[in-house]
Amino acid sequence: MDDSVENTALEAITNPDEEPGFALLGGEAKPPSRAQASAYQVLARKYRPSSFDNLVGQEAMVRTLSNAFESGRIAHAFMLTGVRGVGKTTTARILARALNYEGEGVTGPTIHMKSVGAHCDAIMESRHVDVIEMDAASRTGIGDIREIIESVRYLPVSARYKVYIIDEVHMLSNAAFNGLLKTLEEPPAHVKFIFATTEIRKVPVTVLSRCQRFDLRRLSVDELSGLLGRVSAKEKVAVDDAALTLLARAADGSARDGLSLLDRAISHSANADDVTDLQVREEAIRDMLGLADRARIFDLFDLLMQGDIAGAMGELRAQYAVGADPVVVLSDMADLTHWLTRLKLVEASVDDLAMSETERLRGQDMASKLPIRVLSRVWQMLLKGIVEVQGAARPIAATEMVLVRIAYVSDGPSPEELVEQLKGGGAVTRSSPSGAPSGSGGGPRAQLRTVASASEADRQPASTPAVAASPAAQFARFEDVVAYFGAQRDIRMKTALEAGVRLVRFEAGHIEIQPLANTPGDIARDLSDKLTKASGRRWVVSIATAKADAAPTLKEQKQTSDDALKASAEADPLVQATLAAFPGAKIVDVRDPRASDDLTPAYDDFPNDDEMDFDA
Repeated sequence: MDDSVENTALEAITNPDEEPGFALLGGEAKPPSRAQASAYQVLARKYRPSSFDNLVGQEAMVRTLSNAFESGRIAHAFMLTGVRGVGKTTTARILARALNYEGEGVTGPTIHMKSVGAHCDAIMESRHVDVIEMDAASRTGIGDIREIIESVRYLPVSARYKVYIIDEVHMLSNAAFNGLLKTLEEPPAHVKFIFATTEIRKVPVTVLSRCQRFDLRRLSVDELSGLLGRVSAKEKVAVDDAALTLLARAADGSARDGLSLLDRAISHSANADDVTDLQVREEAIRDMLGLADRARIFDLFDLLMQGDIAGAMGELRAQYAVGADPVVVLSDMADLTHWLTRLKLVEASVDDLAMSETERLRGQDMASKLPIRVLSRVWQMLLKGIVEVQGAARPIAATEMVLVRIAYVSDGPSPEELVEQLKGGGAVTRSSPSGAPSGSGGGPRAQLRTVASASEADRQPASTPAVAASPAAQFARFEDVVAYFGAQRDIRMKTALEAGVRLVRFEAGHIEIQPLANTPGDIARDLSDKLTKASGRRWVVSIATAKADAAPTLKEQKQTSDDALKASAEADPLVQATLAAFPGAKIVDVRDPRASDDLTPAYDDFPNDDEMDFDA
């Protein structure tokens, strides 16, 4: 981790004489000697930040430390956590530099380091005698911690504080953690501890409670693109904006990964005949990363939604032939599915700057044709498919099977269409969710969720208790009370009345209930107050004895009714024929089509990918 570059990336510097440059000493870099030319330093090390002024994306941490340093409330131990390459080690060194900064007119710790202090070079290069860096991944035992415990007694040699930086602290053994506790809780005044870890959950809470914790966040795509653009300008390399965006996305919020990818991209795009003309284009980045053209991802997704399996497999093979990674193709399709879902739910998603105008128009058209239930199901299947392809011996073959599965299901008719077709005695036909004609490879394989037919008495829709529109609500039944609290969005009271109480007696102005064990103790008083306020008359709510003749809870009554409906549906000849036609199908729910005009199942009601049997 010593070679990591953090998300604490450097701001673009326009005047090297006024601001600290990318290099620690500032100013223009000296031309390398012939001996140095062979010792190339990668961008991830060359452009490491050296002060808090250079940090990007960690404003919360900088603000906290700035206030602490200004007020003299500096903690004795710091815990830095975040994912790989997020900036933990570099931030620790900057913090150690700030604690020991000695410059012109500076007499104490400060985060305002306008010039190079007496100890700055040695600290940032990890060679200062009073700033001890320890890799806990290789030094995990109690013996290593014992050395620290014995050395903290001695004053620093030249610096203001003796600073211990322990990297990957979660790798320490239990004995090492226990041995460190006492010293960490009450260290000498001249000692500071700085810990860094990627696995914060593995650090004992006894250690965390003794530290001031900072969570270093990932860089956004815009922040990382800006950093890569500034670095490429310093390196005199022309990089397309689209290429910068691709690199930033591939870096996944890590400046170290982003700069490493930029290094690789420069080498990939270098012209052996003219080394001075370095240009990095989007096509080169896609080729380097194995990314498919985004327009072709739209084409592939459209073919799948039409149920054209042959066309989809042909498009996949064409992308694979030009170097597209099957896992990346599925990941891009998952991103597209997520974006289309957001388009249907959040109008502002259409303004995504990462999408071109053509892609936005095409995405809007696709989102308008695809229902949420199809998009949610495709999303689940893609997530499962990515895991399968990653572990497959032949990724391209596994990817094709994932596409077959998606097209086979998305091309199938809805459960309501199946029931209507079976009622009419006709053959089951496929229906495309996008409205386009079906291809040659799809077929219906949706889990049967809704069944038709039950006795006329069972299918009568339950009347919904109405709440009076007058200023004073009227309650004729206990169900009216429950409906009132549902309309008022008083979820706590509604849930308690439905599942937490049994009704003993109900009459105007008086309710007698029998609360269950998990019902809040103040249910009677709270219910009385709310009903009195809502109706304008006094309501008395009393608690019945355990021996009172109480009716089942409304939830229990509903469950009994649902079980009866399901049993009635299972006995229906049409349902039995449907189950026989689709092996592995099962009755999940029974709904009355006359109870609602909208038969489309809710988003949360749709089965996830694990619930769907594609092998039956």
